[in-house]
Amino acid sequence: MKKSSGKKIISIPAEEQYQIQSFKDINFANIKNVIRYNPYAWMLIALTLIGIVLRFVNLGFNSIWLDEGASLDFAQKSLSGIWESTAGGEFNPPLFYWFEHFMLAFGSSEVILRFLPALFGALTIPVFYFIGREISGRICGIITAGLITFSSFHIFYSQDARAYTTMLFFFSIAVLFYLIALKSEGLKFWILFGVFSSLAFWTHFYVFVGVGILILHAIIVKRKEFVKNIKSAVPIAISLISFIVVSLPLIIVTIGLFFVRTSGNPTWGLSGIDVFTNTLVLISGSEIYLTVIFSILAIAGIAYLFKNKDKRNYSYLLILSLILPFIVSIILAFKMPMSPRYLIYILPFFFTAIASAFCFIPKEIDYKKVAVVVLVLLCLVSIPYLSSYYTSYSKEDWRGMSKIISDETNDGDYVAVMPSYMSLAFDYYYDNSTDRTIEKYITTGAELDELEKERGDAPVYYIVTGDISAANPNGDALEWLNTNTNFIGQNTGIYVFMSK
Repeated sequence: MKKSSGKKIISIPAEEQYQIQSFKDINFANIKNVIRYNPYAWMLIALTLIGIVLRFVNLGFNSIWLDEGASLDFAQKSLSGIWESTAGGEFNPPLFYWFEHFMLAFGSSEVILRFLPALFGALTIPVFYFIGREISGRICGIITAGLITFSSFHIFYSQDARAYTTMLFFFSIAVLFYLIALKSEGLKFWILFGVFSSLAFWTHFYVFVGVGILILHAIIVKRKEFVKNIKSAVPIAISLISFIVVSLPLIIVTIGLFFVRTSGNPTWGLSGIDVFTNTLVLISGSEIYLTVIFSILAIAGIAYLFKNKDKRNYSYLLILSLILPFIVSIILAFKMPMSPRYLIYILPFFFTAIASAFCFIPKEIDYKKVAVVVLVLLCLVSIPYLSSYYTSYSKEDWRGMSKIISDETNDGDYVAVMPSYMSLAFDYYYDNSTDRTIEKYITTGAELDELEKERGDAPVYYIVTGDISAANPNGDALEWLNTNTNFIGQNTGIYVFMSK
């Protein structure tokens, strides 16, 4: 497209003329032109389609594992029953279970249970693009979208019937509205930030830390305005009120659950510096060399933003969002279980920091070509992990274990699942009434003694996972097994013992 300006003819690139800069640009005619003429739109569409494939291919390949079995167990309750479970002590909010409750209308297969996490995971890709673009421009947006597209960490949890990618989707939208609100001062965007933050909180409790950091950042960057005119704090206050109003029932429940959760010492999870190192390695692709490269790029990206006076406030946002969650998590790990998956909400900040490093490249170089090269590299480095991920089990193979037990047992044999809650995964596949066995759910040594008295001469197959150490911290169950059973085999972290 060319525009006349006196004697000169100014050429306007298609990506400059046709783009979505605000909600006013969201109309059929403009979107059609963006799709037709804007190379960045082509790349984003391609990434989203690739992301859909990566998240839906082999969706039912892995067996349902413990936490997914728990998701199904809660989803099968009534809507009120799901809420009562949360209020009664379930350490996960009800929103994801409500979603899964309605999905059960289509069945309860592995694919159905994982459909929404995969869908929300794919839909997060374009949101990451707009987050990156708001902070550092279109090349940052595309690379940020590319990082989430090929993220092994995100792909894994997109194929897991738990709330993590759903929470990240809502939180990412909240981050996007927050960035728009900072720039536009529009009250509606502050309200939308509060509402979507609340939806993320209704999906997973731990995102509360991320929401708190955004509010803290807003106070820091707006502090001078507050001093001059206290009324300038009204939009932020309204966003906070919006969050509280939408979340109020859950906030009340959360306070009680927090004290319960932190009342004793954790029996599983990471602690100390491992919270930081393990999480950083996993979100970087589970490879040390990628962890080093991504960390260096993230620091460089934050330095670029800090160096640019107009973007310095964004550097503060990334610093706060990449440091405070780890500090809080390391402290909480002394009193509650901590896992890298709880910190999935830091991905938009980590990936945007990495992508911002490419803004150091001179503008004389075609950014579109740079983006394509980076996306190709991201694809190439992800191939080794993905080729293994889609061809070998990354979760416990309860499907296979069910078949093994069905083939090995005879009528009247005993099957003991240890610890007892592992039945949520095992019984998804195994039916003792069909197999004509007697199934028992065991956690302690005392329960094993009772089973020993009950079984008579009937053999017992003890199915055990490493969780027994967390469920039975005094170790009497494992000690009993070592004394009274023979180890006969294992399958993907599931161990089978047989009575002597």
